[in-house]
Amino acid sequence: MASQNHAEPIGYVTLIRENRNFRALWLGQIVSLLGDWFNLIGSAALIANLTQSGFAVGGLFIVRMLAPFFVSPVAGVVADRYNRKQVLIITDLLRAGIVLGFLLVRRPEDVWLLYVLTALQLAISGFFFPTRSAILPDIVSRDGLGAANAISSATWSVMLSLGAALGGLVAGQLGIYTAFVVDACTFLLSAFFVMQVNYTTSPVLDGTMSIATAIRDYIEGLAYLRHHLDILMIALQKTFVALAVSGGFQVVQVVLAEQVYPIGEGGSTSLGLMYAVVGIGTGIGPIIARIFTGDREWPLRWAIFVSYLFSAIGLLLIAPLGAFWGVLIGMLLRGVGGGIGWVFSTQLLLDLLPDRVRGRVFSSEFAMFTLANAISAALVGHALDLAISLSLLVLIMAILSFVSALVWGGWLLVVQRRT
Repeated sequence: MASQNHAEPIGYVTLIRENRNFRALWLGQIVSLLGDWFNLIGSAALIANLTQSGFAVGGLFIVRMLAPFFVSPVAGVVADRYNRKQVLIITDLLRAGIVLGFLLVRRPEDVWLLYVLTALQLAISGFFFPTRSAILPDIVSRDGLGAANAISSATWSVMLSLGAALGGLVAGQLGIYTAFVVDACTFLLSAFFVMQVNYTTSPVLDGTMSIATAIRDYIEGLAYLRHHLDILMIALQKTFVALAVSGGFQVVQVVLAEQVYPIGEGGSTSLGLMYAVVGIGTGIGPIIARIFTGDREWPLRWAIFVSYLFSAIGLLLIAPLGAFWGVLIGMLLRGVGGGIGWVFSTQLLLDLLPDRVRGRVFSSEFAMFTLANAISAALVGHALDLAISLSLLVLIMAILSFVSALVWGGWLLVVQRRT
């Protein structure tokens, strides 16, 4: 496969200043992500307080991950068959209304409602995220894709850091329900910004959508992955990370905050600090790594290999559960690794995928990632209820990160021999 070289990539500031459509989409992303982290921390802290169960907290993450998985076949087809801008606006408005329903969860017997609302919210997000990935090459020129992807990912990281810290502070000091109100407002503001995008690109799939056409179109997307194994391996990178670390570690973080390092109501402030440090790592990691890789295909591929090693080292620092500052350093390194892997695997897909299957491949990637996250969260939540130590669980995650590095490195050697 030929390397994708960009002679004169567009800079970050130039892209934001000169591309009005990307700027509007980016502003919508900022406010939407801010609310997302408010919601996640508030939901996790609320379930922990109401149930006192590790498996119940794990159930929250299972629901958050399985809901997008079940809608992914339809979501990918929608992203390729309908106006992508309109899909983004509709999903924002629907999520704003759903999030307000979280205010009704007040007692342990109401927890089922929180699960239902979370499933609805994340199912709709299952349409939003693949569509947002698919629309990026429609509004950004090819020589600006690297910068656009890096900015979007860095924004996710910065808002993880800022949103998690603020969400933990608001939930811990002003109350969990305030975080839900803020989340609803951010979805409305995000929809407003997306409305400012001047988008005239026609859908890549023609005709009306039915159950038969949706199944046929989605199978076509899966067939593309089956016939392009290298693209499939790139699309599986987030899945590897989810199985090895991210899905289960989200549950571990909640328990660490509540039982080992409790700060604020239900450990919500310490949980916010943990997410904030991870956000810093995921933000600076890809930006620094991109100085060395540029937008060149093979340096991007090998940087993903290095990302697994960063994650493993970070987990090894966390495993002893020593001083809180030591745990935060480990989370920073884990964030650096996770950020590099996420950004560069997305960059490779943006560069290599044809427009006709872009939405479906991104939705399939998201589906595999969310399913892996759900499986990992369920296993770790169950392990915690069986009284398996947090240190052992984190150590296992570190080992799995090393194994994932070996699998990806081996695949790169195979591809290099073929080319």
